[in-house]
Amino acid sequence: MKLTTLASGSSGNSTYIGSKNTNILIDAGLSGSKIENALSDINISTKNIDAILITHEHSDHIEGAGVLSRKYNIPIYATEGTWSVMLKKLGKISKENIKIIYPNERFLLNDMIISPFSVPHDATDPVCYSVIYNSIKSCVLTDIGHITKNLIENIRHCSAIVVESNHDINMVKNSSYPTHLKNRILGKFGHISNETCAKLLACVMNNKLKNIFLAHISKENNTEDLAYLTVSNILSEFGIIVNKDVNLYIAEQYGINKIIDIKE
Repeated sequence: MKLTTLASGSSGNSTYIGSKNTNILIDAGLSGSKIENALSDINISTKNIDAILITHEHSDHIEGAGVLSRKYNIPIYATEGTWSVMLKKLGKISKENIKIIYPNERFLLNDMIISPFSVPHDATDPVCYSVIYNSIKSCVLTDIGHITKNLIENIRHCSAIVVESNHDINMVKNSSYPTHLKNRILGKFGHISNETCAKLLACVMNNKLKNIFLAHISKENNTEDLAYLTVSNILSEFGIIVNKDVNLYIAEQYGINKIIDIKE
């Protein structure tokens, strides 16, 4: 299984996952042309994308989905709740490319097993995804307000995780943001902090998990260095040493990160 982030942050999110016979995008929150260019940079033709899996309807996760679906006849998968508010934003989508999924109900996509699971975020029926190919499992986990038991159970036994490390709590509290926005970010349906991210990773760490991308890093209330350092330090408190026990990467706002080739 191959995995890389094409973009990550409030200006757009998209992750590529590929197996022997299948290529998917989880979210398409950039313009269609930017996604095409990003895929070209990793030698993937957009016409070979088999599906776009949408986590929720916010624009930084869906901007290019409609364009790509129309141009390349790509099916789009999302929950019924997400479709109810997303369809009018995407423009005309052919009926056969409107795929409704249900949280906690797995489905097959060629040689992949896709598992959507509910997450707490201020959207309509949002999900995140785990993807299994053979015995390899990867998860993409962003836009989550707090950690739930269901979330933890769904991301156990991963070999790779793209996980939100959105903000530093003190930076949010001391920012110039209005109170309602601070409350949204820090609330149970906003985003998780560097500290929460690290503790979640420590909770689900296993001997297969070798690659972690820190994603959706706020430009205003975090820095890449701070996210990396905070997560590294907290993991070390749990006896998990970065660059020895696990590789830790920063998911760039826009631009190809290291392409992970995950083997059994």
